[in-house]
Amino acid sequence: MKINILRHITLWGLLILTFCFSGCAGPGLYSVNMYYDAKQAMIPSYLKTDYKTSGIVISLAEFTDTRRMNDRQAIGHVVEQNGAKVLIFPKKIKATRVIADGMGRYLKRAGYKVADKIEQWDLKEETIPQGAGKVIIGGNIEELEIFCRRGLPANSYNALIKFTVFIADTEKRKILYEQKIETSYSREYVLFSEEHLADQASIVLGDAIEKLFENRFVAQKIKEATTQ
Repeated sequence: MKINILRHITLWGLLILTFCFSGCAGPGLYSVNMYYDAKQAMIPSYLKTDYKTSGIVISLAEFTDTRRMNDRQAIGHVVEQNGAKVLIFPKKIKATRVIADGMGRYLKRAGYKVADKIEQWDLKEETIPQGAGKVIIGGNIEELEIFCRRGLPANSYNALIKFTVFIADTEKRKILYEQKIETSYSREYVLFSEEHLADQASIVLGDAIEKLFENRFVAQKIKEATTQ
């Protein structure tokens, strides 16, 4: 009887250890939706279209990723409680395209027509795409980091995005304006989830896009180019 009890104790002990080690190993990666729909954006009056600009089409180019890292598909990482580092990846659309998509939604909210096709552009004047839009907006990503350190009693979430935007005239093949945008966000949650990671990514993306178009000079350059 004592031998059977010892066997049961040993088996349960092995099972507990197995679960502990598998829990410590953590997932191979995290996958999140990074998205900005612009539905809640407060569009400044000086950016909104008027009778001169309401029919003008604006093109957007997929952003160029210039981050110095081994895997540019990743958009951040999580440090687990055991110190393990797990990468975060976009679930559906890569970050270089998500930025352009978000800008397109913002411009539509401002009353502009946005070309359906996302262009490819290396940000040189001689290669400016001559597509559907009279103006094209592109740029490069310099920093993008969604970070979470898991711990007790709360998990610390941080997000940072930094990119440079180029606004160009497609007909004249001339860059009209260039601006660097940077924004960050941090928060703590008791619970950990991929949804919280996605929230951080979407918040900094939205903040950066809104910060860009709230600049009066950006609105001025867009309107000047579209009415000439």
